[in-house]
Amino acid sequence: MNYTFDIVGISPVLNFFDHQLKNQQNHQKAGIEYVGSPVCTLDALLAYLEPIPSKWGWDEDEIMNTVINFWMNNSESIRYWKLRLEDAGKDNLLVARLADIHALKHEFELLLEKKI
Repeated sequence: MNYTFDIVGISPVLNFFDHQLKNQQNHQKAGIEYVGSPVCTLDALLAYLEPIPSKWGWDEDEIMNTVINFWMNNSESIRYWKLRLEDAGKDNLLVARLADIHALKHEFELLLEKKI
């Protein structure tokens, strides 16, 4: 299975948790997870991602490699989001997405169909 990881933005803490709660109530689509972290560090994100592989039966080593490879190959993006998080203040979270590549592709296709 192939996975993708990306930092998608900054969110106020309450908005993020409201979004997560709504996703749980609506039986969040399998294969896509969003995590929020109050700091922009690899260690923090890995800690927040730790329970996800067992939830979906994903390969933990492959997920960790995906996240670490993202971190190693996107220093400019990471620096950007780290500064945006600092600018946003303490009541905000860095939001990242971890997904099964096929589930994410399907989600994007559904979004495109709705726009047409």
